[in-house]
Amino acid sequence: MKNVQKWSWAVAIAGFLFGFDTVVISGANEPIRNLWNTSSWFHGTFIMSMALWGTVLGSLFGGRFIDKYGRKPILVIIGGLYLLSAIGSAIAWDPYSFSFFRFIGGIGVGASSVAAPAYISEISSSKNRGRLVALYQFNIVFGILMAFLSNFLLNDFGGVNDWRFMLGVEAIPAMIYTLFVLTIPESPRWLLTKKGDMDAASKILKELMNAQLLNETLEAIQLEIQSEGRGKGENFFSKRFRFPILLAFLLSMFNQLSGINFILYYAPSILEKAGFATSGSLLSSVSIGGVNLLFTFIGLYLIDRAGRRTLMYIGSIGYIISLVLVAYGFYSDASAYFNLSFILLFIASHAVGQGAVIWVFISEIFPNSVRGIGQSWGTGTHWVFAALITLMGPVLMEIYPEGYQIFIIFAICMIVQLLFTHFIMPETKGKSLEELKSLLEEN
Repeated sequence: MKNVQKWSWAVAIAGFLFGFDTVVISGANEPIRNLWNTSSWFHGTFIMSMALWGTVLGSLFGGRFIDKYGRKPILVIIGGLYLLSAIGSAIAWDPYSFSFFRFIGGIGVGASSVAAPAYISEISSSKNRGRLVALYQFNIVFGILMAFLSNFLLNDFGGVNDWRFMLGVEAIPAMIYTLFVLTIPESPRWLLTKKGDMDAASKILKELMNAQLLNETLEAIQLEIQSEGRGKGENFFSKRFRFPILLAFLLSMFNQLSGINFILYYAPSILEKAGFATSGSLLSSVSIGGVNLLFTFIGLYLIDRAGRRTLMYIGSIGYIISLVLVAYGFYSDASAYFNLSFILLFIASHAVGQGAVIWVFISEIFPNSVRGIGQSWGTGTHWVFAALITLMGPVLMEIYPEGYQIFIIFAICMIVQLLFTHFIMPETKGKSLEELKSLLEEN
């Protein structure tokens, strides 16, 4: 059990880098735009969303690489990508070099969102899988909080070049993560399903579970291998997988149609529109990160107790209430603290609901033989929508300078998510990966 937790934590640090890398750009947003005097379209397409197009590439191809080469080698490479991106972004000499290095970091984010949840789900049991995979989400929000806090502390640290320090500091956790992930073993399920290496898989599983559970797990995996033919030549878009494919697509799409990345990426700008001064907006951004972290703890506690579907109900209702009230606050020119309070309610709803559920759910609904490509499908969908929404962010804020219309659009999308949760989404709590395969194929 100690090894499960130790290896899960080591891999989950990739989530910290994910969160930090995703949000650290919010503090550099305005300084970079002023430095290079870019248009709204250029700023949205290259400066702000280029990292997200990298995540699309990393997530779409990450599944194929982790299935072919294993989970561990790709997790190590991810650390190198984060390190290169942090240093390169800090020393960027023009908007094009900056966009390139941000793109490299995005590839790391996208690949980690495939490899890390898949690895953790494959070394955990049905009783603790939700909590352990959700460690990845916990680290994402911890990274987000540290990015907001780092941006606030480094504001004016280097004068006009303070944004370089904001981005470059990520090199430190990138090095720490790489050293930790070098100590983990390969996924035992990958060794069995892709390499047929029973001895190596059994050796690792012995360090993860007792003898009875070990035998049951090995038997279940071997039965799946026999029924899948080891997954060789498997057509991912076959009729047999259409239900998990649909589930992964819809859950990932709704995650971004909530507006979460729009709020995180443009938090200082949004808070300035809400009535805060520049320094106050950066400090208030820290409160967003803090609430995100606090309610992620609650999500971690509940996900294996209340279940994935229950958390989605809670999150969807919270989304709708908070988005409508933020829209009202902007429309009625309410006080800055009125708007901030309901932005924080939105963040809390995300942390308990979609934030806690998405990486767990996608990592457990696909069979062992196609988990890598299935993870890529779900995360790729997530990042395509994230990139599109982030790209459109500056344009939307110009088209709707009052801001309230944007939040109304997101609220309508969350009403549809609530319907998806009620009518389509199944509960996966307490079932082994092999049991879920049979359940979802029946559906």
